[in-house]
Amino acid sequence: MAALHTLWMGLVLLGNLGVLQTRAQPQVSLQPNFQQDKFLGRWFTSGLASNSSWFREKKKVLSVCTSVVAPTADGGLNLTSTFLRKDQCETRTLLLRPAGPPGCYSYTSPHWGMVHEVSVVETDYEEYALLYTYAEGTKGLGGQDFRMATLYSRAQSPRAEVKEKFTAFAKAQGFTEDAIVFLPQTDKCTEEHS
Repeated sequence: MAALHTLWMGLVLLGNLGVLQTRAQPQVSLQPNFQQDKFLGRWFTSGLASNSSWFREKKKVLSVCTSVVAPTADGGLNLTSTFLRKDQCETRTLLLRPAGPPGCYSYTSPHWGMVHEVSVVETDYEEYALLYTYAEGTKGLGGQDFRMATLYSRAQSPRAEVKEKFTAFAKAQGFTEDAIVFLPQTDKCTEEHS
């Protein structure tokens, strides 16, 4: 009986320490000394990689979109994206709430109601940013975890070195070559000087 009690207490302690988890959450590093104020402003979504079926179906019709990052009062970010959809410009805003160390945020998907974690993995603030988004057990993926790598660039067409950096980053997250897409430029919904 004492051995059973000791085993039970050990399992409780391991569970509390997070050692016993049914799903392994991906480990991505964050931009060291992330400076949110330098991350603000306009970015272009230039590259994507995802495991979602929606992405696989739509990747051929996607194009560069504009995202404007602005601070919120609670230390989070408003991410307002404008993109072309069925020959019309659409705008959506996500509220990214702080979720841990600087550069780590979360938002609730308006479509699925799932909580997504967004990590700014690497950025030089002036040319590019590499982001990783994760949601556990997404309904739209039949319970499979949602994963996405995103390349933000300050210009619609990032330099070849930046594209190579994104490709290496996406592959390091387990994405295959056919899941990595560089979005074509467009003159619609992207105002270079907005």
